[in-house]
Amino acid sequence: MTPPLRTLSDWSPEAVVFDCDGTLMDTERHWQDARNRAFREFGLLPPPGFADRAKGVHYVDCGRLMAEETNKPELAADLTTALLAHFMSLVAEDPLTMPGAGEMVRLLSGRLPLAVASNCPLEVVEESLGRAALRHHFRHLVVPTVPPDDGQTALGTDGDHGPAVRPKPWPDVYTTAARLCGVRPETALAVEDSLTGIDSAWHAGLRVLGVGPLSDQANTGHADAWVAALDDPELLRWARDWRGPQSPDVDRHQGHHGPH
Repeated sequence: MTPPLRTLSDWSPEAVVFDCDGTLMDTERHWQDARNRAFREFGLLPPPGFADRAKGVHYVDCGRLMAEETNKPELAADLTTALLAHFMSLVAEDPLTMPGAGEMVRLLSGRLPLAVASNCPLEVVEESLGRAALRHHFRHLVVPTVPPDDGQTALGTDGDHGPAVRPKPWPDVYTTAARLCGVRPETALAVEDSLTGIDSAWHAGLRVLGVGPLSDQANTGHADAWVAALDDPELLRWARDWRGPQSPDVDRHQGHHGPH
């Protein structure tokens, strides 16, 4: 059963952390186009249902999955490189925000800390948000600092950047975002469109708002509430009526990415 938005109506978060792809930016279709282009580049056909299996997956894992499911494991690195190149080209050509994303961000901006937690490379997040004129609203952009399968590195630190950050579904991007915003995870709200991201935020301890088309029979995972889109009137009213303490001045944190 789809969790109703009213389950969050009596709660005010101290920070909001947004996913980027498919939540703020309409880039899921770019990823799908990029996957199709990469498959064609190597003379391969996308396996049936691959788009659903790839949603929310880190692009390195996606490249590996593309190679495995087409029985071409030796092409994993080349498919990953091609996938990212095609995606960045598509984003540069056609950056679009998801319905209601801009209004939601602007309603909350300056009233509480906002951050982005994404599996995308930093340059992709910067480029997308910059072209959409949303970058300056976010104190921090948190992206993975180690490859998806680099478990040993993730147990240590990433140079001067503090603890290494593993991609979703690990909780690291959300744990880090909450810490940089200066709040406890349980007082922050994550906004996510994929079950991979929802699991990541839930394991980090955040409450989660799921976003996207959904049938009553669909799996909502650990989402506390769900809306079809960020332009949902009840959601925007909740954001407009939000009351809380004024956010302190922006605090820069070395090794992570606050506004320029």
